Amino acid sequence: MKNPIADLNKIFDSRIRLGVMSLLAVNENVSFNELKEMLALTDGNLASHLNTLEQAQYLNVNKAFVGRKTSTTYSITALGKQSFKMHLDALEKMIRTI
Repeated sequence: MKNPIADLNKIFDSRIRLGVMSLLAVNENVSFNELKEMLALTDGNLASHLNTLEQAQYLNVNKAFVGRKTSTTYSITALGKQSFKMHLDALEKMIRTI
């Protein structure tokens, strides 16, 4: 019998990273503050998870100034979209075999 979790992506083990990727998959871009509010996270907690996704090249980071304040937005990369889809497909496959 094949290991049912073998095809799952370890980066998406975290419910926070799963939430971030879900939001980015359906929105062109999302600001740091929007992600923080939608996922009910602290700045530090969100930043840590975004860093993990950025290091994996699953998201793009765009920093700009709005007036005198910095504004950081995130968007999903092609690699991120593909990896997230493969993870979701593996979850579906695992659920169907139970």
